[in-house]
Amino acid sequence: MSSTLDQARALREEDAFDVARVDDYLKQHIEGLQGTPTVAQFPGGASNLTYLLTYTNRELVLRRPPIGAKAKSAHDMLREAHVMAALKPHYPYVPFILAICDDESVIGQHFYVMERLRGAILRRDIPQQLGLDADGVRTLCHGFIDRLVELHKIDASGTELHGIGKGEGYIARQVSGWSDRWRQAVTDGTDACEDVLAWLAGKQPARDNATCIIHNDYRYDNVVLDPEQPLRIIGVLDWEMATIGDPLMDLGGSLAYWVQADDDAVFQSFRRQPSNAPGMLTRHEVIDYYGSRTGMSVGNFDFYEVFGLFRLMVIIQQIYRRFVLGQTTNPQFAGFGDAARYMGARCRRIIARSAL
Repeated sequence: MSSTLDQARALREEDAFDVARVDDYLKQHIEGLQGTPTVAQFPGGASNLTYLLTYTNRELVLRRPPIGAKAKSAHDMLREAHVMAALKPHYPYVPFILAICDDESVIGQHFYVMERLRGAILRRDIPQQLGLDADGVRTLCHGFIDRLVELHKIDASGTELHGIGKGEGYIARQVSGWSDRWRQAVTDGTDACEDVLAWLAGKQPARDNATCIIHNDYRYDNVVLDPEQPLRIIGVLDWEMATIGDPLMDLGGSLAYWVQADDDAVFQSFRRQPSNAPGMLTRHEVIDYYGSRTGMSVGNFDFYEVFGLFRLMVIIQQIYRRFVLGQTTNPQFAGFGDAARYMGARCRRIIARSAL
């Protein structure tokens, strides 16, 4: 089923780097590499850039920040690589880290190289070649949630993973921090959504439900499937936002991207993963299944669902502000102001029916 493998594409000229220098560096740090690598680029990944390096005897994946990005937050490649290396012994779905480069003279930025996991990545729709019927899709969905549950059950105490976040108080920090980001991102004509911010501030739980490792961007397009056994997840990718936090916040963030079959046409236009496929769990079924697997109370999940949508709204509005200010000219961002307004309205619908 090679046609279902996630394929790299031709390298975009603006994302090119000095292949010879990288080749020289890698041969000093990874034994047995043969030949000169060809370089291709994986699609997606608006945050960081991901490349396929193909040697005569081995395939590697290189991750680096966008050109010109500073090494902080989501672009901190050294942090992501060290988190992955520390997590690998506890969570087998993390790719092996093979080299970490903190020498900016090689390509002008930090980067790391990991093993390539050859598999299928689900994007907007499920490839027919995988042969999944509704029962298979439901089984796949259960497995997808199970991998998140397994991550949340890892005991990070006594390991270097304990230091990747600030721990207790995560919900309060997130509500405050994302509210500040929202206010900094508003533009002329933006719905200020102060009522949504006030509801989140007033309805946030008094304390975190638990303190554990969270992925913070857990979606189908960050999961690798075995193309021959597509119900088997062999990898979880994109750990740049992983931290120590509240597990229900992680689930709520994931569900912000979960567009199901009966959602309205506008939300359907947001869909980037096959969460609407026949057999896929609805958002409420996902929440219930997660609760049954963890024993956590999920009876009123409204706060976490609203916060997940709000966080996505902020991200959309931040991109739109960059477009308004002329910092990006990508025409697809012209409609992001309307998209942010829609997300605010969606938050209000949940708030209106909430029992909180």
